[in-house]
Amino acid sequence: MKIMSKDIQLTGLGNALIDLQLMVKDEDLTNLKFEKGTMTLVDFEKQKEIINTFAIKDHHKMSGGSAANTIISFANLGGKAAYKSHLGNDELGEFYANEFEELGIILNAAKIDNDLTGTSFVLITPDSERTMITALGANTKHSTEHIDEDIIKRSEWIYIEGYKLTDPKSAEAVFLTVELAKKHNTKIAMSVSDKFIVDFFREPLDELIQSSDLVFCNELEGKTLTGKDKTLESFEKLIEIVPNVAFTLGDKGSLLYWEGQKMHIPSYPAKLIDTTGAGDMFAGGFLFGIITSNNPMYAGHLASMASANIVSQLGARMKDDIKVLKSEIDNKEKLGELKEYFKTFSE
Repeated sequence: MKIMSKDIQLTGLGNALIDLQLMVKDEDLTNLKFEKGTMTLVDFEKQKEIINTFAIKDHHKMSGGSAANTIISFANLGGKAAYKSHLGNDELGEFYANEFEELGIILNAAKIDNDLTGTSFVLITPDSERTMITALGANTKHSTEHIDEDIIKRSEWIYIEGYKLTDPKSAEAVFLTVELAKKHNTKIAMSVSDKFIVDFFREPLDELIQSSDLVFCNELEGKTLTGKDKTLESFEKLIEIVPNVAFTLGDKGSLLYWEGQKMHIPSYPAKLIDTTGAGDMFAGGFLFGIITSNNPMYAGHLASMASANIVSQLGARMKDDIKVLKSEIDNKEKLGELKEYFKTFSE
């Protein structure tokens, strides 16, 4: 019997959202009663209220979603990628599908009749922090009936966003995906996604973390997960649980644990404008580096430089050519300029 080769390097499983960005003031968030720096799920009626509050007439729309941003960055670096999600059978769903076709990403997305494509308002305050107000729309229909075993079988890695655990049927589909990934020797990476996932969906999150080969989280998520106040204590606790960890620290860089090796990768200089997509871009860069080279130091520097560039602009889609950044990291690697600093890391 002929064994099918894995022709997809990375498949993402996440929400398909149209991102709409707004520059707001801190008092606007206070008036709307949203916690800064978090993602809040609302219905479309609430989003309409927000539109009326800011008297929005035109938006710049872009296909997105957390895992989608990671897959897009991975593909833009030159990786072979796919994305599994759900769209409404509407104009925005068509827009989303067309963008992925233009990006050269295999889109495995059911179009749900009588439902709308999800949208996310990204509210950006003067300190460059982003607060997301999201209506999931068709994404809430994720269930086991929409799983495509073939695309899991064809993938070297699958990347799952924690946001998919917010609905019981969706969580059930996530764990069937994990089961099929293990069946077909497909490695599993996941992102915690947000502190509220830790706070309100702890049981399925713990199960997914324990099933994963690689976990991405930021400092706040990591501390909440482990109950530790200190960064290093939190990191050390987490690496007792999972085989590999990417623990991002904002302008302090990242702590990595890969195949028993610990390292600290510094951040790269950035003019902070908008933090939207920083973690997503980091994950895309790191996964590309690991999948193509199995070198965590190279992957960490590529991820760090990519995330520094994304926070220096508006939006979660790299405006500059990301392959230029890759070339810069490649040259640094050839010259022996890439370093890790775990032993000298201080909180």
